Amino acid sequence: MWEFLQSFFVDGAFIPHGHCYLWKPELVLLHILSDSLIALAYFSIPVALVYFVRKREDLPFKSILLLFGGFIISCGTTHLMEIWTLWHPTYWLSGLIKAITAFISIYTAVVLLPIIPQALALPSPTQLEKANSQLKLTLQELANTQAQLIHTEKMSSLGQLVGGIVHEINNPINFIYGNTTVAQEYTENLLDLVSLYQENYPNPPEEIQVITEKIDLDFINEDLPKILSSIQMGADRIRKLILGLRNFSRLDEANVKEVDIHEGIDSTLLILQNRLKGKADHGDIEVIKEYGKLPKVECYPGQLNQVFLNILNNAIACVKSSSNQPQIRIHTEVLEGSNQVIIKITDNGRGVTEEVQEKISDSSFTNKSIDTNVGISISHQIIAQHGGQLNSIAVSPQGTEILIQIPIRMKSAASLRIRSEDKIVPSS
Repeated sequence: MWEFLQSFFVDGAFIPHGHCYLWKPELVLLHILSDSLIALAYFSIPVALVYFVRKREDLPFKSILLLFGGFIISCGTTHLMEIWTLWHPTYWLSGLIKAITAFISIYTAVVLLPIIPQALALPSPTQLEKANSQLKLTLQELANTQAQLIHTEKMSSLGQLVGGIVHEINNPINFIYGNTTVAQEYTENLLDLVSLYQENYPNPPEEIQVITEKIDLDFINEDLPKILSSIQMGADRIRKLILGLRNFSRLDEANVKEVDIHEGIDSTLLILQNRLKGKADHGDIEVIKEYGKLPKVECYPGQLNQVFLNILNNAIACVKSSSNQPQIRIHTEVLEGSNQVIIKITDNGRGVTEEVQEKISDSSFTNKSIDTNVGISISHQIIAQHGGQLNSIAVSPQGTEILIQIPIRMKSAASLRIRSEDKIVPSS
């Protein structure tokens, strides 16, 4: 047994492999270089595999990669033995290394077979990239939805708050407004009576003359009607504001109702009246109303008011920053031969780029340079919910026109999609 083991490492009676090449230097050198380079390549590959496996802790099938490394090392060793046996004919040792290599090769093949279906089931880089893109899109939609929900909740809370304030103010202002007419009538009667006394008693007692001069009766007679008229005008303006706020406070209504579109626009303009006033860098914003004869439109009133608020807010911001004679034009009409109402809100502000115009029709668009609180995106979704469309058109020489098209009667949720042939044809 010992002699058999010694034969693995002893030259014995075999002839070195170099004799087969007749010890021709060129041939021997060729085999030495070839086997050396192959062995070097074989030994470097396992090093790279081990480094890769250590760096990638989440890598599947680590064991098979390490097994491949062992197989490659044994293959490299066989090439080293080819060089060794050129001078030392230890063919038993060379054969043993080849046997070990064969064993590792077969074992690797056997282990690899059941892994192949699992490896094939792994997603390809293209599939991973597609899934990653879909995930990014989903995350973006979730972020937009969250922002829209927050915005809608804020607007709903605003509507409830405004509704509560309006309810508290409505009764006292009605009392004041209702009594200003009576007070004005009483005042006129009293002043007429005083005037009549002055005509019939031109020389009153000294005490009355002193008081008359003290209170400046002539000035009171002239100024008191003006004061009462101003009070009545102020009370009337407050009543109109309350009426607008009551209309605007429909933001929390969830039911479909038939409403006057013009009433919703006017109430929104009333809310924004302070922003329409001029300042040092620009004059008052002129609002031109070109209202057509519209029937009552079936819609969600609060949501539609929210759209008007978002669009008019954007229009005001645009004309304030870029126009010396700011102007907003609101045009409404019924689309001939259809069940559609068109609302055009045009400003002469800085306008928007073509890229932004294209994106406005995208429900996920939130451009903070256009709208600081995703109002455009929300407005688009609200109009889509009504079965309509919201588009943007550049106006020459400058400005933007927002076109809203909504049906007079809302359809069922299943048929809210507008066909391409029903789309608005942009006007210049």
